[in-house]
Amino acid sequence: MKLYYSPGACSLGVHILLEEIGKPFEVVRTPVAEGAAKTPEYLALNPKAKVPLLIRDNGRPLTELPAISYYLAGLNPQAKLLPADADLAADAMEMVEYIASYVHMQGFTRWARPGNFAFAEADYERTKARGIEMFLEGLNLLDGKIAGREFAVGDHFTVADAALVFVSRWATRADVARPANIEAHLQRMKQRPSVLRAYATEGLDF
Repeated sequence: MKLYYSPGACSLGVHILLEEIGKPFEVVRTPVAEGAAKTPEYLALNPKAKVPLLIRDNGRPLTELPAISYYLAGLNPQAKLLPADADLAADAMEMVEYIASYVHMQGFTRWARPGNFAFAEADYERTKARGIEMFLEGLNLLDGKIAGREFAVGDHFTVADAALVFVSRWATRADVARPANIEAHLQRMKQRPSVLRAYATEGLDF
């Protein structure tokens, strides 16, 4: 398999899952901020012009963090990336979807790319402020869900933990404090070899 990633983007969640699985895979650095996702070559693979993009072993492309997370978990049951219990598996995917659709796309993206939401540049600062409010609202909700747990869902590492890592890291980018349980979770994840390898490859720090 081949992962197209932008350093520190949501593709980091997929990168961590691939490291967790432990099978050989390729990575292609695709820095979105430098326009790498808008080249003709990339658009031929992913016309959505964003990451993550996973090229499956059969050559078919797959996009969107929740879909890729679900696919990798189903393809690699030995890695236990989704709990065997159906209720817990649904809880894990619910968390991934909430992170992707609300905390990321509605909250953080308003702060990082206000032009995607505001027609006039005069409204950018207000849009960014609203983005931070939504981002923190999401983190606080997640903070409550993981209270008292070692992992995001159930009793072992799942797709939800990988998603939490990248969105927790973004609090530093936005210069906001992580809620206590989110911070503790990130500190625990820093000890996992899969997380450390993905960070090292992408040239990231915590």
